[in-house]
Amino acid sequence: MSNKKKMARQKFRDAVFKRDRNLCVICKQSEPLDVHHITDRTLMPNGGYVKENGISLCPDHLLMAEMYHHSNGENCPDGFNPTQLYMKVGSSYQKALNASERLQK
Repeated sequence: MSNKKKMARQKFRDAVFKRDRNLCVICKQSEPLDVHHITDRTLMPNGGYVKENGISLCPDHLLMAEMYHHSNGENCPDGFNPTQLYMKVGSSYQKALNASERLQK
């Protein structure tokens, strides 16, 4: 991984954790946490490394959110599709897309 990508990833994680107050957005657990790309980073310009496309989740809830990506939208637990996750952090696909497009400008 290049230094530029490492820095973008760390900045993304820091911004999402700060916005979410270092808590899982679903259960408010504080540790361990990870940041989930709501829309897969391969589907967003510049990797979608913007807080508008991220959500802090504990390991259990991260697995539930990942089910959407791994099952092509099928078998996704209620509350964990991208639209629902965006709503939990006050964002949307369009906001994430716009912020991601601004990354290189």
